[in-house]
Amino acid sequence: MPLTLNTRYCGSVYVIQCTGDIVLGDAERTLDTALDHAERQFQRFVLNLTGITRLDSMGLGLLVRHSLRLAKRGGALRLAGSPPFVTKLLDLTRLSAVMPNFATEDDAILSFMERGYAQPAAAKSARRLLIFDPSPDLCTFARSVLSSRGFDVRTTCAFGDAKLLLRVDPVEYILIGPGTPQIPAEMAAHELAALAPGASVLQLGADFKSRDALDATQSLIQMFGIGGGSPASA
Repeated sequence: MPLTLNTRYCGSVYVIQCTGDIVLGDAERTLDTALDHAERQFQRFVLNLTGITRLDSMGLGLLVRHSLRLAKRGGALRLAGSPPFVTKLLDLTRLSAVMPNFATEDDAILSFMERGYAQPAAAKSARRLLIFDPSPDLCTFARSVLSSRGFDVRTTCAFGDAKLLLRVDPVEYILIGPGTPQIPAEMAAHELAALAPGASVLQLGADFKSRDALDATQSLIQMFGIGGGSPASA
């Protein structure tokens, strides 16, 4: 279902009502452009997701990326009216701390008026992981899922930067996205593994970007053997 956006502002809060699918392609670009434009003037955002029928991993990564960017500027992005499948996804990914979810649009707007609101500090982790993929939304999505489960994650969308990071910052795991014609995943895996011979190298399947966010989250959890077992390639 095509994504449509209805926008307005309420005081210092910018509200975007989303209807349809937030998925890879035109929908993701439309929402990304709308947020980029609005962030020139606003720092507080409410996304009304009552009318959302689908959210894939790239769409969720986009929301998290904007939320983190706003937080660095002292702002925030909050969700409202999320359907049950989005609420379940937020619980599974543990992203409610990054993007608080409210029952109604009014509740989300009013929450910005409350004093003393603060997001909990991110938990420190021990297992060091590098994520490389040209897509910032894929990197954001994977980082959000894995950092909440005990990984110390760094990400990069530039292959040269990935190689540089491995030279100065040793890791235990390397996660490589589906790749592009310019940088095939197999080539990236070979070159990065050579720079970190002690690291376990995992690759995401070619269909990862098109998976629903819930399915993609569960796939990542299984790949890294979280909750039991050991990491395995996909």
